[in-house]
Amino acid sequence: MKTLLKKIVIIPTYNERENIEDIIRAVFTLHQTFDILIVDDNSPDGTANIVKGLQAHEYKLNLHILERKIKNGLGTAYIDGFKWCLKNGYEYIFEMDADFSHNPSDLPKLFEALCEGADVSIGSRYKTGVNVVNWPMSRVMMSYFASAYVRFITGMNIRDTTAGFVGYRSKVLRHIDLDKIKFRGYAFQIEMKFTAWKHGFTIEEVPIIFTDRTKGESKISKGIIQEAIGGVVSMKVKSWFRKYQKYTTS
Repeated sequence: MKTLLKKIVIIPTYNERENIEDIIRAVFTLHQTFDILIVDDNSPDGTANIVKGLQAHEYKLNLHILERKIKNGLGTAYIDGFKWCLKNGYEYIFEMDADFSHNPSDLPKLFEALCEGADVSIGSRYKTGVNVVNWPMSRVMMSYFASAYVRFITGMNIRDTTAGFVGYRSKVLRHIDLDKIKFRGYAFQIEMKFTAWKHGFTIEEVPIIFTDRTKGESKISKGIIQEAIGGVVSMKVKSWFRKYQKYTTS
């Protein structure tokens, strides 16, 4: 049973009926076995029903769903997902979007980086230049310079600080206090990397090609962007008054 519980991908969803079955099947056709946890925020389009149908008829052992009553932010969806995965004994825990902007075929590369010594692996759009497809130039520039801004404020040597395609060894999620992660939007991704870095965990970026969604609607809003920009300074200042315990194996 332990081999079944080794690797899992958390996919948060809200109105992803156009993508959800395809992304699930794409993960399950990989040559390596990854379980899937869908965290659905009560999608009115019936996303959860599609997942439960696949779960009942095809993927009884490897597909799981965590249904939340309300739409409460990307960050809290992942935190709830992390806690579920830790409770159920998973060793390698990954984040991935449902819309194919993250290519499931890159999951083995993120897993390999963890196996080779990284504590956190990041599917990076910017490690080897700008590897983004189907974004307008304005959005590419905003994302690229947002990462540069975060890097400048925090001091992290990470090219893609806002990336949402990430793998964690379970020890990282057990060591940091998940209840102290406060951002709910996409700034959550920055806070998680920053917190892991402050605790002394090893972070490695793995080059990927990011492709913008072709089905469904983007969840990015001006409020999310403002949270990311303004929140980084606040996060940095608060870190001056917080003690980060370095992880040790003893």
